[in-house]
Amino acid sequence: MLRKTFETEIQQVKDEVLVLGSMVEQAILNTVEALKKRDIKASEEILKADKLINQKRFDIENKLMILIATQQPMARDLRLLASCMEIISELERMGDYAKGIANINIRMGDDPLLKPLIDIPRMAQKDVDMLHRALTAFVNEDAETAKAIPVEDDEVDALYNQIYRELMTFIIQDPKTIERANWLLWVAHNLERVADRVTNICERTVFIVTGEMAEIKATDDEFWKSQKK
Repeated sequence: MLRKTFETEIQQVKDEVLVLGSMVEQAILNTVEALKKRDIKASEEILKADKLINQKRFDIENKLMILIATQQPMARDLRLLASCMEIISELERMGDYAKGIANINIRMGDDPLLKPLIDIPRMAQKDVDMLHRALTAFVNEDAETAKAIPVEDDEVDALYNQIYRELMTFIIQDPKTIERANWLLWVAHNLERVADRVTNICERTVFIVTGEMAEIKATDDEFWKSQKK
């Protein structure tokens, strides 16, 4: 395969990763909206959509394996293809978190929400915003942007901690609310994990560009210093 053709194949893979990312972004927003409205049918549709997310991941993985087997890429090209494999795996897991929230909404049955959802939708929106920019950085092979995004995970963590404290207050005031509080705590936990996996995608982008695989920590003093340079 000529180099130009190979580069075209790589771009097609990147485009497919963006499609998968878009499917996951929509699943995250839709599943929280379904929970907010207690829309069981909408949650059932999210479960169906998760099968499409899984299939898209497998299709991309198959394409990647063919490219690796037939082109025997070296150096940067190999890093890119191997990282794509990891990134689609991260996206598929994010889809699982959205599916998990849909299952929670279904399992809650006729139980009303313990409280109106405010911070949980904020977490979902922040997750999607971070994910969208992380995937854009991946496609553009923009290591600097990829390094900066994980810092924002602190915002998601702060929302999670706020939700946790609020739900604990409900439980202390009325122990009968434990089950309904736990449902929402699991939802918040899933959304917190989405942000963690966005960080993993950013780390892979940095690896593609620099060849260095290093953990990016939002609270790492050295990382903060590097951002000020």
